[in-house]
Amino acid sequence: MSNRRTFAIISHPDAGKTTLTEKLLLQGGAIHLAGEVKARGQQRRARSDWMKIEQQRGISVTSSVMTFERANENGEIVTFNLLDTPGHEDFSEDTYRTLTAVDSAVMVIDAAKGIEPQTRKLFEVCRLRSVPIITFVNKVDREGRDPFETLDEVADMLALDVSPQGWPIGMGGQFEGILDFASGEVSRPEGPSKEFLGTREANPTIPEEFAEEAELAQVGYPEFDEEAYRNGDLTPVYFGSALKNFGVTELIEAIAKHAPPPRPQPAGEEQIEPDHGEVTGFIFKVQANMDPNHRDRIAFMRQVSGTFKRGMKLTPSGLGKPIAIHSPILFFAQDREIADTAEAGDIIGIPNHGTLRVGDTLSEKDQVRFTGLPNFAPEILRRVQLKDPTKTKQLRKALDDLSEEGVIQVFYPEIGAQHIVGVVGQLQLDVLVSRLSAEYKVEAALEAAPFATARWLKGDAKAMAEFESFNRANLAKDRDGDLVFMAKSPWDVNYQVEKNPELAFSATKER
Repeated sequence: MSNRRTFAIISHPDAGKTTLTEKLLLQGGAIHLAGEVKARGQQRRARSDWMKIEQQRGISVTSSVMTFERANENGEIVTFNLLDTPGHEDFSEDTYRTLTAVDSAVMVIDAAKGIEPQTRKLFEVCRLRSVPIITFVNKVDREGRDPFETLDEVADMLALDVSPQGWPIGMGGQFEGILDFASGEVSRPEGPSKEFLGTREANPTIPEEFAEEAELAQVGYPEFDEEAYRNGDLTPVYFGSALKNFGVTELIEAIAKHAPPPRPQPAGEEQIEPDHGEVTGFIFKVQANMDPNHRDRIAFMRQVSGTFKRGMKLTPSGLGKPIAIHSPILFFAQDREIADTAEAGDIIGIPNHGTLRVGDTLSEKDQVRFTGLPNFAPEILRRVQLKDPTKTKQLRKALDDLSEEGVIQVFYPEIGAQHIVGVVGQLQLDVLVSRLSAEYKVEAALEAAPFATARWLKGDAKAMAEFESFNRANLAKDRDGDLVFMAKSPWDVNYQVEKNPELAFSATKER
């Protein structure tokens, strides 16, 4: 277990996340040619962005899982499970669920832009999960901001100590390399050197501004403390350029050396340790149609404990009876191979036809229930208008599938036939329309709904029945059949909460 490193990469769009992902995969020998996100014509595209809308727009809108191996500084083989998260704030729910399945995260920041407003939502999600964070300031070879300003922004945003592990020699057009504070080596286009070591008195080739900045960075910021980093109190910061391959080696070596191995996972009042006697895991993501030719449906399981073997029977909490897992999959984007074994920390794909859902626990004895995978109240609600009324059944199937993946939430009104979809951001709606057409051959339009948000209802049967009788026009069922109050405004929510103290109006729902 100690040789597993399961981590996510998070950033806002255009910070270079997908390029960095590819360079990490190159370092691990998982691919031999990296493609650029915005490649044209027949050039290779980013392997982790496999969906049509991702390739069209050059952004990540779904989480990808990639496994590769690389030797550490002691020559020991380390298995890396890399989860490439959506790069847009509209998909923060998917990012949140992905972060439940990792033990650490790499935060990518564009050196030229610094912390953007849309970045904050993603990183607040990261802090909610309390995962240790390594910060990678990318694109230092381009004209950028003052490195000190970027470090201070990171510290303010994450409320963490920052510890620079390297320092850029010049920025933008003046960029000459990066000094590794730990080794004293400088990464340069022609290879590593120690040309810029020492003081200016001893070595006059050191640029004066760089010497002053590097000294200020080392003196003004705390030294790296592995315990503080793993506790989520400090973030080591690496400067580099993924496109030019600067800082990537140092980053992956840091993940291998310092990032935590598989951590215990919450299961109600207890924590399940990686060395727990039985095989346990949980489904954090379901993805349909990764291979459109086969209409496949893959559930992604984070293995929490035990040694899994192909063909083993595990019991999903949502089913109650064991299933044999004959074809577990390890992923590299669209490339797959059958996994004969898996250990705690690994991510395996389980092909299924609707048996497994997000939030399900899988275990040998069916005595464990992992927690911490909620649905969040939507911020945008829209009605779905079919262009071809004969495809009602296909639409229902598509909305159920996409709701299960977390692309949308779907609500079925108690009065009225039109389905209502809920999302966090506008881009999710664009993805919905695109995937309905491309994968399900369903042409649909979205129109304004008379509701602004939703709350899940809980309470005793009598109070619920009375509430239903007076508010049926504002009630719906989610895909699980749970009752939902569709509110016209936040004021509407507050009014009903005050009027019905015996009912709970929840903005989240544990999956």
